[in-house]
Amino acid sequence: MKPNFEQYDDIPGTTIFTIEKAREGFHLNQFCMSLRSEENRTRFLADGPAYLAEWKMTDEQKQAVIDRDFQKMLDLGGNVYFLSKIFASEGLSYVEAVSTMTDMNVEEYQQMMINGGRSVEGWRSKKERGEA
Repeated sequence: MKPNFEQYDDIPGTTIFTIEKAREGFHLNQFCMSLRSEENRTRFLADGPAYLAEWKMTDEQKQAVIDRDFQKMLDLGGNVYFLSKIFASEGLSYVEAVSTMTDMNVEEYQQMMINGGRSVEGWRSKKERGEA
């Protein structure tokens, strides 16, 4: 029996990494894992589009990587643990990278996390926020 992950679709900022997402993002995540190699990181940072052309990713996934749109990469099947190889390649901390997925700068995001995370008020439902 398949779990009902659709129940979480209405929660803002929530991406559930399901088997379907894993399939969708397989090549994106494999690309990310290639960045464990210094040689591959150097090639990617020197000419990202040329390096990405070697991977069977969708054009949308490749563009998200070029744009460093981490939220889009998550939406397209990326797993945050694999995506971390991209921002680590550029010397970004986890906090710096994840803050790009919010409407906050790095300092605001870090302070929010130090204070215990985002308040649930206003973040319980996309429908309530007028996003659905």
